Amino acid sequence: MITIKTDSRKVVLGDTFVALRGIRTDGHDYIKDAIENGAKKIVCEEGKYSVSTLVVPDTRAYLNQLLQVTYNETFKKIKIIGVTGTNGKTTVTHLLRESLNKVGIKCASIGTLGFYVGSNLVEDLENSTPDLCDLYEYISRAIDLKCKYLVMEVSSHALMNGRVETIEFSHAIFTNLTQDHLDFHVTMQNYVMAKQCLFKKVKPSGLAIVNMDDSMSTNFLLPTNHNITFGYGDAMFKILSEELGQHETKFTFSYQQNVYEVHTKLVGKYNIYNMMPVLIFLMCIGIEPVKILKVIYSLTPPEGRFEVIPYKNNQIIVDYAHTPDAVIKVIETAKLWAKGNIYVVFGCTGERDRLKRPIMARIVSEQATRFIITEDDLYYEDFEQIKNDMLLGVTKNNYEVILDRKEAIIQGISYLKENDALLILGKGHEDMLKIREKRLPFNDKEVVLSYLQNDLNYTNK
Repeated sequence: MITIKTDSRKVVLGDTFVALRGIRTDGHDYIKDAIENGAKKIVCEEGKYSVSTLVVPDTRAYLNQLLQVTYNETFKKIKIIGVTGTNGKTTVTHLLRESLNKVGIKCASIGTLGFYVGSNLVEDLENSTPDLCDLYEYISRAIDLKCKYLVMEVSSHALMNGRVETIEFSHAIFTNLTQDHLDFHVTMQNYVMAKQCLFKKVKPSGLAIVNMDDSMSTNFLLPTNHNITFGYGDAMFKILSEELGQHETKFTFSYQQNVYEVHTKLVGKYNIYNMMPVLIFLMCIGIEPVKILKVIYSLTPPEGRFEVIPYKNNQIIVDYAHTPDAVIKVIETAKLWAKGNIYVVFGCTGERDRLKRPIMARIVSEQATRFIITEDDLYYEDFEQIKNDMLLGVTKNNYEVILDRKEAIIQGISYLKENDALLILGKGHEDMLKIREKRLPFNDKEVVLSYLQNDLNYTNK
């Protein structure tokens, strides 16, 4: 049990509270709350309190050193795999955890979907990458539960905010890098450099698995790492061909003069890129190729990632896509088998990168038959501002605006006639809408299923 805390709300009797100064908050403002919750010791940069107090020049530097000295010897019992990139982090993390468990190697995961041990969800998480003390707590619990590996999503925000500062990784995986988070990083170069930090944390004996088809890939091929590359181009693991179907994908790749044929239930070309790091990792740790290929076919995508709900002769697809690159890939995949029209329901997140809003709207306007602009997580931003940003990219008069997301989804379903597809994008697996200080229960898939259950003409084929 980690007894060092940086969040006063999580302090219990006997803990040490370290007051960190952040971009928006200052832990010193919450010292009294920590003491009231039972903190026995305070580490701060100024002040004296009613419990044992240690004043240091830099609390963040002190925390990093304290965690390393106290826990890093224990952490040698587990290998930590970091996955970073704009899109695909959650899917790769999910697939890698599931595949390791299926070959008999106990694995935990930390990411957007929560903290998992084996195939069991242990705890939902507020951030894809938790703060450093929480992260240490989850790693410790995984060790206690006899996990050999822990695979985790590593976001650019986490890397810049010191949430993985003292963690060493046995493996790092780069999926891709496209426009996102420029509200935080300002420039794409800053975004790249943030992601690159993960690859500077790979142990000397570790591996870096890099998607060579991405235009930014060379930034992640550090000379200090043992680099393994994959892609359709010049790569160690070279993808040779693919067959993209409605219900499965087949592809071949070569490695060391051997050719392997892979069958997976995940659809779309982008899922070949998600599957390749999993194949490579399993091969690198010595799993037999025949066993790997069998396990790969048994894998299913994580919840809310191109999740298909049949409706009469149509398909309703719920997906987490919330970047321009992800949106275009999901639409392209739907077009592979939708003979009729493509409809889209989506919005953009408030208080996030405004530059990508018109880009996403332009893609949808050009690719969809018709689409509905609706609310996503607004936080404290006004919907009108988000909508107006999106409309700057609209190129056709093929849209309508429905603020209420439930109404927008139902309206989208009403468009469906024969062999059409409705894409509901942006929220995926998430089960709430974040509007100002409110957290409103909401799940896209549940809204769809609830509506369809009341449709007397609905039969789930």
